Amino acid sequence: MQEHIIFALIGICFILMVFLPITDSISKKRRCLLFFMTLATMILIVSSWLSALYNGDTSTAGTYITRISRFFKYGMNPLIIYVFGLYLENFLTVEGGLEKRPNGLKIANYILTTGGFMLFLSQFTNLYYYFDENNIYHRASWNFVSYIFPIAAIVVLLVTLIQHRQNLKKRLLLPLLLFTIMPPISSIFYLFSKGASSLTYIFIVGMMVLLYCFSILDANKVIKTAHQKEVDLVRQTTLALVEAIDAKDSYTNGHSRRVADFSVAIAEKAGKSREECEKIHLIALLHDVGKIGIPDAIINKEGKLTDEEYAIIKTHPRVGREILSKISASPELAIGASFHHERYDGKGYPFGLKGEEIPEMARIIAIADTYDAMASKRSYRDVLPESKIKSEIERGIGTQFDPQFAKIMLELIISGEIYQLEKQSSP
Repeated sequence: MQEHIIFALIGICFILMVFLPITDSISKKRRCLLFFMTLATMILIVSSWLSALYNGDTSTAGTYITRISRFFKYGMNPLIIYVFGLYLENFLTVEGGLEKRPNGLKIANYILTTGGFMLFLSQFTNLYYYFDENNIYHRASWNFVSYIFPIAAIVVLLVTLIQHRQNLKKRLLLPLLLFTIMPPISSIFYLFSKGASSLTYIFIVGMMVLLYCFSILDANKVIKTAHQKEVDLVRQTTLALVEAIDAKDSYTNGHSRRVADFSVAIAEKAGKSREECEKIHLIALLHDVGKIGIPDAIINKEGKLTDEEYAIIKTHPRVGREILSKISASPELAIGASFHHERYDGKGYPFGLKGEEIPEMARIIAIADTYDAMASKRSYRDVLPESKIKSEIERGIGTQFDPQFAKIMLELIISGEIYQLEKQSSP
């Protein structure tokens, strides 16, 4: 039974060592430190198993294996604690913002270095243990000293961790505290018991898995927070740009926001995911960005545009495409600006795309844009009555508009949902 537990723990360590190098969400340094802690833990468990397996084996191979494995069994515990100290230091300096290494970590290293020297010395003095003529392992009278150094070091690390707990996030404090508390308890338990080493190793491997899991969770949280800040910055920048666009036309102030809200409402009714709706909202906000290049005199002209003026107006999708296509990290931002004046029958502009050649998000934005144009006061006309708007949309199904999204817009009008959105979106 105990042998099965040992093999299971070795397997867990091996799996961790396989996954750590490919866990990109954790920083490279932390991955390396966790990898070496896991490797040392696996060596500790293997050494314990081999030392027990070959204990009493008087063959040459048995003699070498018992002595080497017993040395590693004593040496890996301090090594694990030493690497954990480096891991803790990384958290305190990177996450906690400490400018220099805490004195507690230095003291812990001095203790562990002294312990390492004493372990080396014990190989020639039988200070900690010895083997009799039958190659059977025995604890020496000073065996307890071998536990003093790692326990003292981990206690110093625990005190250091508690002293600087305010510099660490709460979600990280628990696994770090457990890692410093459990080894001393398990070591003391093992010192005064026999045949309970597997329980000690379960504690250590459990702490390794816990550290790995919490490191991933913390890294994902940091990434998510950074991504959210980036999204918020993009959204704020977008809104500022939208304000500049809408301010060019005194009659349609708030147009871009309303089109974005209408587009999301249509997308939700069409069964799009939350992520897709968020994308559509951002893309729709920027659908008229090309109007920045259109003279105010043309945009705000009262009365019918001349052919030359209308030709200039028709350039705004291309201008918008040129502006937004420069944002290489988000190429989809240009979809709304480029294609919101394309028609389902292929008679739109600027590219004359037809049907499903037009990106789906652009087909959604097109109906939302047309509705707001008809429902808003313009320099050359008043707001169109609801009956007129509905008849225009019905007439455009399959010709100007995608049938699915045009019908959804009609449903929103009939249900009154669109008017609620208009009120919420109006500046």
